[in-house]
Amino acid sequence: MAKIKLDLHDIFNKGRSIESELNRVIREAVEKRISLVEIIPGKGSGQLKKHVLRFLEQPEIKRFYHRIEKDDKNFGRVFVHFRF
Repeated sequence: MAKIKLDLHDIFNKGRSIESELNRVIREAVEKRISLVEIIPGKGSGQLKKHVLRFLEQPEIKRFYHRIEKDDKNFGRVFVHFRF
C-alpha cells in the first residue's frame, strides 16, 4: 500500500507554513491516488496535533479523504485514509 509520511517536527522548527505542507500532502495523495497519509505532529503539548485535526476538519479538505485515524499506540501520529 502506498503511503506518504509528513513529519511536522522539521517544518515547525523551520517556521515553514504547516497549512501549506498539509495542503500539499493532501493534494499529492489525491493526485497520485495514495490511500494513506501519515502525519506526525509529535507529542509535545498537543497543540500541533490540534492544529492538524482542525485543518483536516475543514469542509474543503474533508471532502478529499475518507476518514481520520488517531494512532492509539502513538499519540503523536495521525493517519488520513483515502478511498479511490
